[in-house]
Amino acid sequence: MLAGKGLWKYAVRMTARRTHHVRNPRACPIRIENISYLPVTCRTFSSSSCLSKKGGKAARDEKQHTNKTTGDRTPNDDPFDFSHLDSEIATAIERLKSDLSKLRAGGRFNPDIVEGLRVRLDKSGGGTARLGDLAQVIPKGRALHVLVGEQDHVKPLSTAIAASNLSLTPLPDPTGTNPLLLVINIPPPTAETRHAAVNEATRAGDRAKKSVHDARAAQHKKHRAIQLAKTARPDDLKKASMLMEKLVERANGEVKRIVDGARKALEAA
Repeated sequence: MLAGKGLWKYAVRMTARRTHHVRNPRACPIRIENISYLPVTCRTFSSSSCLSKKGGKAARDEKQHTNKTTGDRTPNDDPFDFSHLDSEIATAIERLKSDLSKLRAGGRFNPDIVEGLRVRLDKSGGGTARLGDLAQVIPKGRALHVLVGEQDHVKPLSTAIAASNLSLTPLPDPTGTNPLLLVINIPPPTAETRHAAVNEATRAGDRAKKSVHDARAAQHKKHRAIQLAKTARPDDLKKASMLMEKLVERANGEVKRIVDGARKALEAA
């Protein structure tokens, strides 16, 4: 089968022979008659996509990870979300400061510990009320002045203070001018009370460290759940774990700094 330019030359030669007008096709004009073109078969070209290399387990995991991370990421799926850890650490440090502020220091007694005592107003065994809601506690040098709101509450408040484990003795107003006033003299610190306060500060620090440890365990459990669900990249989980350890280390350092400062103040009191 001829095609293209070869078919054209073949048709010219065949026409010249039939008409006998041309003996030398190259020298004279050619009259072409009754040329019937033969059908030409054309081959069409098609293109197909290149075949990619068959992926293994890593490729399938990457595809699965891409499908899971196309949606919006929630805080539970974000390994860099440390809001719960930060909140627990802040709460632990605030509680530590509150516990240390209730200890004896420099011969003075924190009024908050007296205000937190429970007072039984009804002798028949009814409910109790917070002392701070019934009276105002005012530090005055080496004494505390308790200003009671009502006359009927003076005796129950005095009984509650004397019955507590604070070793305090409330006395009426020495001038006798104010029947609603109770005076609590704070004894000077001794070696025994100083040692007990230092030990209590150490225990408060241990409680704060345990709270930080529990917060870290909760954050680690969250990272483990994200790892099993494959909702975050392994590199992101590794970076998040490193940041978590730095936060915990900083928190433990802050707890140690606060406790050491409190111990020094108590020992020098």
